[in-house]
Amino acid sequence: MHILVTNDDGVQAPGLLALAQTMRELGKVTVFAPDRNWSASGHVKTLDRPLRVREVRLADGSAAYSSDGAPSDCVALPLMDFLGEKIDLVVAGINPNANIGHDVTYSGTVTAAMEAVITGGVPGIAVSLDAPEYHSGLLDYSAAASVARRVAEKVIAEGLPEGVLLNVNVPYLKENEFMGFMVTRQGLRLYRDKLERRLDPRGRPYYWIGGDAPTGVDEPGTDFGALRAGYVSITPLQLDLTAREAMEEMRGWEWG
Repeated sequence: MHILVTNDDGVQAPGLLALAQTMRELGKVTVFAPDRNWSASGHVKTLDRPLRVREVRLADGSAAYSSDGAPSDCVALPLMDFLGEKIDLVVAGINPNANIGHDVTYSGTVTAAMEAVITGGVPGIAVSLDAPEYHSGLLDYSAAASVARRVAEKVIAEGLPEGVLLNVNVPYLKENEFMGFMVTRQGLRLYRDKLERRLDPRGRPYYWIGGDAPTGVDEPGTDFGALRAGYVSITPLQLDLTAREAMEEMRGWEWG
């Protein structure tokens, strides 16, 4: 079993190290991650410039690859035979904050797992920790790493349907405090973004997207609702975004 571990927070992020260490219990691990933070980068693929890759060492002394590309690039390159070896599973994370609702379209963590399905047709898992917004100090990734291992074990044993990836969100609790595991649907994220207009020292305007931390609709059966109730949320996502009900309705329109 050859597992590719990546993230969107950069190759030296502590969540990546925790994930790599626990995935080593399941098989051979290759770490290939961006050389900087790509949070909220969405699904990016670099086509207009060459990509650079270098070998680095993680905090535990283990070897890893780092690229100046996006998280999706860090999945695409190994799946396109950069390593000369087959990849069986891609696990992205551990992101320090939850990726729920509409976050999945912005998240570099989730879209890295999507790239596994798109480029390689291999299972992809995104793992995020629902740590408090603006948390200061070190985060404890141990419970989330244990969850990641358990989910990966099930995917290895059971497989996933074609075109499906898993978005896993873990409450910021000790493992023995979890209420359990819940298979959920994508919930509704509520953003409270605010546009800041400012002037630079030369009097020219610039803009900064800020605002309060997002919230969500606490609805049973959703990723947000599960986290609020103390459950690990596991959401199967598919790449086919077709709105089938709307498609049927539109077929009845008069198109001339």
